[in-house]
Amino acid sequence: MRNRYKVVEEDGLYLISSTIVDWIPIFTSDKYFQILIESMKFCQKIKGLKIFFYVLMDNHFHMIASGENLSTTIASLKRHTAFEIIKELKSENKYWALQQFKLQKKDYKDDSIHQVWQEGFHPQLISSAEMLAQKVDYLHQNPVKKGLINEPEFWKYSSACNKDFEGDPIIELDEIPYE
Repeated sequence: MRNRYKVVEEDGLYLISSTIVDWIPIFTSDKYFQILIESMKFCQKIKGLKIFFYVLMDNHFHMIASGENLSTTIASLKRHTAFEIIKELKSENKYWALQQFKLQKKDYKDDSIHQVWQEGFHPQLISSAEMLAQKVDYLHQNPVKKGLINEPEFWKYSSACNKDFEGDPIIELDEIPYE
């Protein structure tokens, strides 16, 4: 694995990207988004994850984040959300999705029946204010480029909006550590 996709500075600011296997659109209703959101909040509160910017899409997410043990924290987030997603799919009898996740499981993974997330999370160290601005724009433009909205601030599941229907923040964002 190349250095640009590894956590090389424990206190560094990283663009993190994670994708559902085979780009399966699993985040198609609020209940599935909430699984990911609640896990992100838990990691903020208990594991010290700092989230500065994010976007959640139907089959992947991006966030600009930092934290001690970032690799372990993101692995934990993905493991927990996979468990909850599988549980929800079973309760809704969504056998087509369960079958897809079963087919995607790597043979060497003996501890699970399904694989929900692609391996890794492709952390990219953000090394300048210019790079940060470019990455924030990139992630906020995701739903615009997909044709879901016209302006980034209209996507509920993004730090560009970050408000529920009552106007409360979906995720408490951390303040950026530098200008």
